[in-house]
Amino acid sequence: MSRYLLKSTRAPRRSTLDLERDLNTTQRDAVAWAGGPLLIIAGAGSGKTRTLTYRAAHLIERGVDPQRILLCTFTNRAAREMVERLEGLTGIDLHRMWAGTFHHVANKALRRHAQLLDIDEGYSILDQEDARELMASCLAEEGAELKRRRYPQARVLLHITSLGINRRASLTETLVQAAPRFLGLEEAIGRIIERYAARKHQLGLVDYDDLLLHFRALLRDHPAAAEPLKERFQHVLVDEYQDTNKLQGEIVDLCAQTHGNLTVVGDDAQSIYSFRGAHYENIIAFPERHPGTQVFKLERNYRSVPEILNLANKSIRNNQRQFPKVLEATRGAGMQPVLLPLFDVYQQADFVAQRVLELHQQEDVPLRHIAVLYRAHSHSMELQLELTRREIPFRVRSGLRFFEQAHIKDVLSYLRLVHNPVDPLAWQRVLRTWSGVGRRSAEHVMERTLSVPHKPLRPAEVLNDADLRARLPKSAHAAIKRLAGLFAALDPALSLSEMVRQVLDAHYRDYALSAFPNGETRVDDLEQLADYARQYSSTGEDTLERFLSEIALVAGFGAEAPKAGEHADDCLTLSTIHQAKGLEWRAVFILALADTLFPQPMATRSNAELEEERRLFYVAATRAKDQLYLCHPRFEEPSKGPRKLLRLSRFVDELGDDGVVPYDRWEIVES
Repeated sequence: MSRYLLKSTRAPRRSTLDLERDLNTTQRDAVAWAGGPLLIIAGAGSGKTRTLTYRAAHLIERGVDPQRILLCTFTNRAAREMVERLEGLTGIDLHRMWAGTFHHVANKALRRHAQLLDIDEGYSILDQEDARELMASCLAEEGAELKRRRYPQARVLLHITSLGINRRASLTETLVQAAPRFLGLEEAIGRIIERYAARKHQLGLVDYDDLLLHFRALLRDHPAAAEPLKERFQHVLVDEYQDTNKLQGEIVDLCAQTHGNLTVVGDDAQSIYSFRGAHYENIIAFPERHPGTQVFKLERNYRSVPEILNLANKSIRNNQRQFPKVLEATRGAGMQPVLLPLFDVYQQADFVAQRVLELHQQEDVPLRHIAVLYRAHSHSMELQLELTRREIPFRVRSGLRFFEQAHIKDVLSYLRLVHNPVDPLAWQRVLRTWSGVGRRSAEHVMERTLSVPHKPLRPAEVLNDADLRARLPKSAHAAIKRLAGLFAALDPALSLSEMVRQVLDAHYRDYALSAFPNGETRVDDLEQLADYARQYSSTGEDTLERFLSEIALVAGFGAEAPKAGEHADDCLTLSTIHQAKGLEWRAVFILALADTLFPQPMATRSNAELEEERRLFYVAATRAKDQLYLCHPRFEEPSKGPRKLLRLSRFVDELGDDGVVPYDRWEIVES
């Protein structure tokens, strides 16, 4: 055999690893630990990623082949950044290292062993949209059964399927936990899910959950292929371990089975994703599953001033099931957190908008360094409108502005048609939510709407038209009749709040619960919309037009150039707390700190749920570096019934259990 010398064009690099210089004592001890099961509890802002990266670099420096290290992360971006940092620390090209998301690692293994698992060697991976279309076709095969009872739509079926797989739970258990409204349909749902699985196998397709399921099966049930893999993985390192689900936890344990060198890094106090399937037991019971586990706690915080950390420490100490720790500040003293008792959500919006402008204009804080966090997206509705009025640019992190969400636009489309019966986009949104009304039926409705241009027909008149009914297929008749009745009830003489509730009660509540995985949350948003509409006390066409115009401005404002910020990207951040995890800002406002809002009622059903909700408050507080504002609206005006007094959130109330509150209280005085 002849040999060919490949000359490298890359400049040689040297290791820059220096544990003494770059790490504190606890980080160094964790990085240098010899082997065996290792649990690193990394408090907020304590250098979690740095510690895990240096751990991998130190193993390589000690002579471990990089190709024998398995590094699992939750995003491809995190994996890329970690590998790049590792290459900088070690001076070694690591492109062949097993590093990436759980799905990436699973795919890499399955490509080599597909035949063992009875899947096509050249399988294609379904993205979410393709998976939804395939599930929709499997659902459609139920035929006439779909008309007898409202079935979950395709995306909801995928959500139910995925939760069951990742939680390792039966269909009934999954429905009880995540979609109790569909209990009684287990047989039909099970049949559709089986059809979906068979269709994937027939077409040589796998979805994201299949990758993990097959990988687990490979590691557990096929020793001839699994043993070389387990032997290869001399060290297994896992980032954000508190967010792993039950299936991922089993995969991690199987990968580390041969050598037992398993390093997991995470913070039990930031485990907040059970609704996605995250399994708290993975991290909290790690030492029990892995006898001899060495536990290191990273408690030095490099992010926040001590006053904020004092509040965070007091909040999380009320949880019973945890690894107790106390965050210690490395920064000097700063501003005490502030509790704001506010009259209602409108005064809350006024305060936040004004204080944001003061921070930006008087204290030179860029808008991009300020965030407003909330438990539920609906809690930001009034604020979004107030920011728009004051021309303060903002962006909603990883989501749409409140009034741009599909379910809000759907319901507002009914009101748009009451105001303007020839609005084609509103007709499209309304009609597509009614079962039995297909594309051709919708076209017939819109054609009839535009047939009398000088005297537009009201929506109920259009839908009750005999000529139109004659052109529609029988499958659409029942839906069109119900829709006509709904529009007949939507009289402009009604209050806006009553109109929203009419739509919700007559149709949209049932639609949302079957169409969206988070249907209950979307119904809550619409209830909040009805409550908000109460401030428009008058009725009639002028009030309806003003309401719709004001809401439309929120969307239009998002496309305008910033006026309060210096740069195009200088925008205030609005985010749910779930989306804010892992981020930080100089100033943070937490909205709606009242019982029934935060914590939400459903989160108080059990101690485990309440403790996760408290962890959510802890995560919100620890996002703040310099200033933290706790907003408590004291009164709520529901769309039905009298004004309600809102108790201060128990998560704030319990901060003073030792007789010393870790915040200042500001009294709001209106000019």
